[in-house]
Amino acid sequence: MAKEYFTIKSQDSFCKARTGILELPHGKVSTPVFMPVGTNASVKALSKDELMEIGFEIILANTYHLFLRPGMDIIKGADGLHKFMAWERNILTDSGGFQVFSLSAFRKINEEGVKFRSHIDGSYHFFSPENIVELQVILGSDIQMQLDVCSNWGISHKEAKNALDITTLWMHRALKTWEDEVKKEKYRGLFFPIVQGNFYKDLRSDSAKLVTDTDSPGIAIGGLSVGEPKERFWEILNYTTALLPNNKARYVMGIGTPEYLLHAIEEGIDMFDCVFPTRNARNGNVFTKRGTISLKKAENASDYMPIDEECTCKVCRNYSRAYMRHLFKSREILCSMLASYHNLYFLHELLANAKKAINESRYITFKKDFLQKYNDSNESYKSGDVS
Repeated sequence: MAKEYFTIKSQDSFCKARTGILELPHGKVSTPVFMPVGTNASVKALSKDELMEIGFEIILANTYHLFLRPGMDIIKGADGLHKFMAWERNILTDSGGFQVFSLSAFRKINEEGVKFRSHIDGSYHFFSPENIVELQVILGSDIQMQLDVCSNWGISHKEAKNALDITTLWMHRALKTWEDEVKKEKYRGLFFPIVQGNFYKDLRSDSAKLVTDTDSPGIAIGGLSVGEPKERFWEILNYTTALLPNNKARYVMGIGTPEYLLHAIEEGIDMFDCVFPTRNARNGNVFTKRGTISLKKAENASDYMPIDEECTCKVCRNYSRAYMRHLFKSREILCSMLASYHNLYFLHELLANAKKAINESRYITFKKDFLQKYNDSNESYKSGDVS
């Protein structure tokens, strides 16, 4: 690829953590970056103005869900997803591979693509690597992902290799379709292939080489967070990351807790997304510098302190834990709105502080100090788990 879309700005002297700039059609994105998930063209409980207020430069949407509802004709009629949802910054779209993977009882995969039944009305549909690219062109995705086969934790080497072989075949077909679309000079979004291979190192190594050979501006690491033990997650993530070129943006799909983000950044990962921060918020769980707290607990009924005394977001400046618990117990929508805002603000600030630490080559100390406080043994707090 002639143009360089990703530039490393600084590298910590004592680990692999780095900061960078990713140039996309709707503006530059500073990395490391967490991308809020807006599956249905909406980050649940938050307006686009609030996302911009926090400072997010890119969010994620899902091709599978948007294909089923409202449908591509509606989005095409709006002249693309950005105008449809009034979001002027960047959008990464997932191919829908993970969603189809989760519909194991309702889909059939072969080399041509995947036939599946809608979770909405049971209707049958077909995704191919080619039409997934074309759908994401209609969406106007700033970064589009290839269609891949995400495999289960615990499958055999033979099963994992078969899934990888199909993913690799699909990658080449998707890349060709994307190149043809870009040549038309109407679409400028980037294409990211995905490293798969389950939890077998030889397959991960093969996949990493094939993906690297595409010379794409960024590479995603998929097939993790599928029920494996935490130790195995880190082993395979660290192994896979070491196989990837240094000059490409690296994207780990599906992690969104402070602990996981900070560990991944130390390994040189640049991009993340996860539903965890907003889903957890809707269930009354919020991040603090001393771990995650549950607003629904009775101990918060008369606690007039903010969610986190050290947080400067508008939620912590204006509302108490007692009020937030009242909203939650009363099933007021405002609780989800405020808690979601706080959790995303918290992660955005965490990564901003991580960037500062990387620039000053003190990331290891920053991470250690943060996690020591975050994983405090006080039973009022709990560290999050990967979603």
